[in-house]
Amino acid sequence: MTLHEYFAPQPTPAADLPNPTQLLRSLTQGVLEVFAGVREIDQLARWFSEEAFRKLGARANLSARARSARGVPPVRPVFEVLSIRETVPADGVVEAVVVVAGPGRTRAVAIRLEGLDRRWRATSFAVL
Repeated sequence: MTLHEYFAPQPTPAADLPNPTQLLRSLTQGVLEVFAGVREIDQLARWFSEEAFRKLGARANLSARARSARGVPPVRPVFEVLSIRETVPADGVVEAVVVVAGPGRTRAVAIRLEGLDRRWRATSFAVL
């Protein structure tokens, strides 16, 4: 094993990880609050891979600019989680869709979790 491989994130099997359902619910809430401008993005950093975190930051900046252009203040989103569908394409990987209903629309949040360094980390997400 090279030095780089030794210090790189180590895959963790699903048997050594907790049930991901509550994390999926919390990440969905956190992401929607970041986009609404009522949560700091840094609060979610430990749960995202570097690439996914950069994507989250870029989307949060776009949301902030759109709110600023319209003159709309940040407001905490009110929504209800309708369903969470999980699939396991490989050991230590969960792909899920969380369906949330807000006052005006229903949205789906797609999240991919991978077991790295003995905890779940979101490596991909999309708010549809």
